[in-house]
Amino acid sequence: MKITVAIVDKGGKEKLYSPLIEHYGKLIKSYSQIDIIDVFDKKISKAQDVSAVMAQKSYSDALQPYLSKNTITIALDPSSKEVDSEDFALLLKDKGDVTFLIGGAYGFERDFIKKCNHSISFGKITLSHKLVKVVLLEQIFRGLSINSNHPYHK
Repeated sequence: MKITVAIVDKGGKEKLYSPLIEHYGKLIKSYSQIDIIDVFDKKISKAQDVSAVMAQKSYSDALQPYLSKNTITIALDPSSKEVDSEDFALLLKDKGDVTFLIGGAYGFERDFIKKCNHSISFGKITLSHKLVKVVLLEQIFRGLSINSNHPYHK
């Protein structure tokens, strides 16, 4: 199994979140290959200064290459269906390649979400991108543990 997390984020090491991201990345590697890709460029930066609509378009353009027919694509979107850990685990069960997509501060265009195989929500609260990355990685590990009957979930 291969899991990709593509996120609109400036990336870089941060003292608070980096150790958690590395921790969950290592745990996931016992079940799956994991690639975490931070996507941010001048076009996104400029678009965010213009309008929410332009920002969303720039996110769609930047993440378009990750919408492949060879992977199951899952967009994180606060207005989509909320999932619990069991539902989340089912999204991973018996899959070859799974790609999670996390937009920028203004979210995704509706048309982009429609191109994804699934869209899910972790709730209505707003979280920083680095914190969402940590929560997603923890849920990926939890989901893989559930699917493998590992006691981590209990």
